[in-house]
Amino acid sequence: MTYDAFDLTGKVAVITGGNGGIGLGFARAIAAAGADVSVWGTNDDKNAAAEAELRALNPSASALRCNVADESAVEEAMTSVVERYGRIDACFPNAGVGTKNTKPFHEHSNEDWFDVIDVNLHGVFYTLRAATRQMVSQGDGGTLVLTSSGTAIQGAAKGQAYAATKGAMIAMMLGLSTELARHKITANAIIPGWVETAMTEQAFGWQKFVDNVMPRIPMRRWGQPDDFGAIAVYLMSDASRWHTGDVIKIDGGFSIF
Repeated sequence: MTYDAFDLTGKVAVITGGNGGIGLGFARAIAAAGADVSVWGTNDDKNAAAEAELRALNPSASALRCNVADESAVEEAMTSVVERYGRIDACFPNAGVGTKNTKPFHEHSNEDWFDVIDVNLHGVFYTLRAATRQMVSQGDGGTLVLTSSGTAIQGAAKGQAYAATKGAMIAMMLGLSTELARHKITANAIIPGWVETAMTEQAFGWQKFVDNVMPRIPMRRWGQPDDFGAIAVYLMSDASRWHTGDVIKIDGGFSIF
C-alpha cells in the first residue's frame, strides 16, 4: 500500500534548469510519482537527453529550450506548457549560473555582476510571475520551490553576485508564501549542500578543495541530484499543503558542523 497523498498524477510541473543536476533530480522523482513534467534548458543536447530519460518514467514529459533571462522567452515557454498540459501546479525556478571569475570584489565589472543577476534573479522573477499568474487564475492552489544556496547564509569570497541572488530568492520566497497563501499556493526554498553537478565539477576536481571541504560534511560524501527527488515530490504533493515559508537545508549536515 502506498501513501496516496504522494501521488502526483494529474499535476503539472515546470522545472527550469531541469535538464541536469538538481533540476533533473527533481524531475525524475516527480515524473515517477505520476506528474506531467516540462523541463527547461538552453542546451539542446541536454534537453533531448533529459526528455528521453523522463519519458521512460512518464511518456508525457517534455523539454523546452528557454533562456530564463529573456522575459519574452519565459512567457512563450509558460504559454506552451499551458497549451500542452492545460494547467500548471508546480514551478521550480532552478536555473542558475555560478560566478565565472575569480577576481576580487572591487575588480568586478558591471558585466560580471549582471551575467549572474540576469539569470539567477531576473530569470526567477520572470518564471515565478508567469507561473503564479496561471496558478491564481486556476484557483485551486499550487507549489513554488526555489533553489537557493548555502551562500545565502554563509560567506562566499569573490561570489557576491551569486550569493546576492540566492539570498534574494529566500526573501522573495517569504513574500510569496504570505501573499499567495490566500490562493492556496505554497512557497518554500531549498538550500543544497555540495552536490555533484556540472557547476561544481571544477571545484571537485581540485584536491585542495576536496581535502578542506569533505571533512566538514558529516555524511562524508557529496550530494547527488537524486538526493533532492523526495523533497520535490513532498512539496508538490497534497501532503505538504500546510507547509509554506520554509527554508529547507539538504546538505549532509554541512551547514551545522
